[in-house]
Amino acid sequence: MHIGVIGATGNIGSRVVAEALDRGHLVTALTRDASLIGEDRAGVTWRTVDVLDPDSVTAALPGLDVLISGFQPGNVSRDATETLALSIADPSVFATAARSLTKALESRPQTRLIVIGGVGSLEVRPGLTLADDETSLHETLDGLGLPREYAAAVRGHRDALAVLRSSNRLWTYFSPAKEIFPGERTGRFRIGGDQLLHDAEGRSRISAEDAAVALVDEAQLPRFVQRRFTAAY
Repeated sequence: MHIGVIGATGNIGSRVVAEALDRGHLVTALTRDASLIGEDRAGVTWRTVDVLDPDSVTAALPGLDVLISGFQPGNVSRDATETLALSIADPSVFATAARSLTKALESRPQTRLIVIGGVGSLEVRPGLTLADDETSLHETLDGLGLPREYAAAVRGHRDALAVLRSSNRLWTYFSPAKEIFPGERTGRFRIGGDQLLHDAEGRSRISAEDAAVALVDEAQLPRFVQRRFTAAY
């Protein structure tokens, strides 16, 4: 399988690249400026892409079976503070990226799209999402050490899911757990749909390594086409 990864230097994206390679897949790693990449791993081709430009995305699609997008504004691997500020300043960028991706896929309707999104659109109670429950959302942001202003970006991710849901492309949206962190690849976690998952201690968490496992699993064996899924311990 040939997998494209947008945001291939990011927290989850870099681990998706590693997971896909370990399973023997070809990877096209897509980033804002591939000329800055100084590595040479077998099985990986680095290419420059502008996620907000449908023509740029279209040019990267030939040969891909699946495109996984971990788009974030700025360069989160180099400056997470910049990404945080840009996400707050223009939360509509996530919906803009979703529209660009679905537009690009008009030329390749059989190519699957998996978007790594946010936790905010998951339901904390039946019919109530985290993004719409201000008290729970603020508690979550406080617990993660994020400014409450980041609520705008959380809702921006939710709006990106709405864009995908209005599309007839072969999309899948991945909402990770509340806490996602560099850690161990265990391969042991739960998969869910639209509801937030918690462990026995009441925490919603997963390592970035296991999130990558869940994403490559979905790339290999589609279970959530035109649907959203989540993964957590």
